[in-house]
Amino acid sequence: SNGPYPNPDYPEKKNQRWKSNLSKRARSCCSKKTILRRLPILSWLPNYSFRSGLADAIAGLTVGLTVIPQAIAYAGVAGLPPQYGLYSSFMACFVYTVFGSVKDSAIGPTAIAAILTRENLHGLGPEFAVLLAFLSGCVELIMGILQLGFLIDFISGPVSVGFTSAAAIIIATTQVKDILGLSFPGGKFLQVWTGIYEHIGETRLWDTVLGLLCIIVLLLLRKVKDIKLGDSSDDISEVAGLSETVSTSSRIRAGVSQALWFLSTTRNILVVLLCSGLAYYFDTKNKTPFVLTGTVKPGLPEFSPPPFSATVGNHTYTFTEMTSTLGSAIFVVPLLSILENIALAKVFSEGKYVDATQEMVALGVCNIVSSVVDSMPVSGALSRGAVNHASGVATPAGGIYTGVLVLLALQYFTPYFYYIPKASLAAVIIAAVVFMMELHVFKPIWRTKKLDIIPAVVTFATCLLVRLELGIVCGIAVNLLFLLYASARPSVRVTRAVSSDGVPYVLATVDRALSFPSAEYVRRAIRKAPADAPLVLDAHHVQGADFTAAKGIKSLIDDFHARDQTIIFYNVKPSIAEVFRGVRPREFLHCAHRAELDRILLNISRGIKQP
Repeated sequence: SNGPYPNPDYPEKKNQRWKSNLSKRARSCCSKKTILRRLPILSWLPNYSFRSGLADAIAGLTVGLTVIPQAIAYAGVAGLPPQYGLYSSFMACFVYTVFGSVKDSAIGPTAIAAILTRENLHGLGPEFAVLLAFLSGCVELIMGILQLGFLIDFISGPVSVGFTSAAAIIIATTQVKDILGLSFPGGKFLQVWTGIYEHIGETRLWDTVLGLLCIIVLLLLRKVKDIKLGDSSDDISEVAGLSETVSTSSRIRAGVSQALWFLSTTRNILVVLLCSGLAYYFDTKNKTPFVLTGTVKPGLPEFSPPPFSATVGNHTYTFTEMTSTLGSAIFVVPLLSILENIALAKVFSEGKYVDATQEMVALGVCNIVSSVVDSMPVSGALSRGAVNHASGVATPAGGIYTGVLVLLALQYFTPYFYYIPKASLAAVIIAAVVFMMELHVFKPIWRTKKLDIIPAVVTFATCLLVRLELGIVCGIAVNLLFLLYASARPSVRVTRAVSSDGVPYVLATVDRALSFPSAEYVRRAIRKAPADAPLVLDAHHVQGADFTAAKGIKSLIDDFHARDQTIIFYNVKPSIAEVFRGVRPREFLHCAHRAELDRILLNISRGIKQP
């Protein structure tokens, strides 16, 4: 084990292990277990019952009533015509039923995806949003196939908090002008507030009144579901009279509680319907006190491949130009969509294992297939997931009913969307995103670890004042700098020690992996050790090393040879020893056991040369 050259059989054994692993992976891809994981519908469909179907129908239709007004509003956030929100809300529901592994997830447009889409469209048209959905799906699918979910781990909690809070403020800001009844270009935080300041004299009173009233009503109705009149044991079956042991009063209380819950859950559609009815009434009187949504293209979208070119004005954008225009959004949107979807899955998993790889695959397929019906990027939303969960959804098949309801709305009800006041849609968005603001988390971050506030603040400020994608990139960069600094400055503890035979030596202990940022630092620290006794480098805590570290170790061995001092490597893992041997050091004296170390030290003290 003390020889200077690597084991000549090592490369051959390594190739054999690689071939064996490849063969095992190929066999596992075709196994029944893998097929069931990649097509989760095969796991629950054989046992699907009427009871499950009824639960899915109730949940799916309830979510559909939530999705329709949200989808129209999110299209506005994304800077797209209203119908594109609805186009984004049905196909993914069907696809996720086959590939989705989380029953509570309801795939569709989200506030985060919408605002990122808006920031990268630059007002160039829906074709860019559809292409973004397709490319996002491709990235998500590739990440799932290659099992690159670990990349999500680079988005730390503070970065996520800073991004989400800034995004919520930006989204709410873009809706303020609709609340005030103003119309001017610009969708960034500073642009909107500058525009509001410049056009404040054009504020429409009745739009403002309607918008503020809608926000108040939506927030109040959100709290209504928390009113519990019946016991926690009361449920829908008792309300339906299926339990004869429950008293009439208990059933009434439970029924009222369920009615309040339904009122709270469907608050968006109820508010939008009431406001639309009011606008229609004024229209019959030839009055238009509110800015209306206007004409929504009726009917279903055409099935066609995603646009790989687009004509805007007199210029035709090629695929390369379109991708260049979308820029970093091609990677940022899928990353954040995956983060949002997996976070949702973990919330409602009830402690069960969440297959992140399958969720990435499912989300990728949803976006790719949805792009053929002119969808913008889609993901799971916590608000829809909460409605699904509270509605008692049994399987992902609940999405089928949601998708069908959206299709019916597109086919038969789009003429009535004309009368939806923009202020009411803005209120729906503001009432939803206000709870995305996690500014209250900054205080516990500060109490826990003050340094973590830096990436949170950097992300928040950059997202708010510059661009969302740049903000999250800056936050991740700051986090990586912290990690690199910690990696580049491992703790090197140097102490004097005595072997069991009474031989004195110098003990140096490194507390983490040796890599290129830390190699020179560790070398300098160990060179400062006393030179009057053999030095033992304890590598017990070293879990990895790279080429630069190996070169540093070789230089360290040369340094100690030059000053006629023996250096012994102790507790070096075999894989790390192979890395060190790879650079052919002058001598590489190492041992794995205490008795062997004591023997080497005793031999050195007696002047016996080591092999």
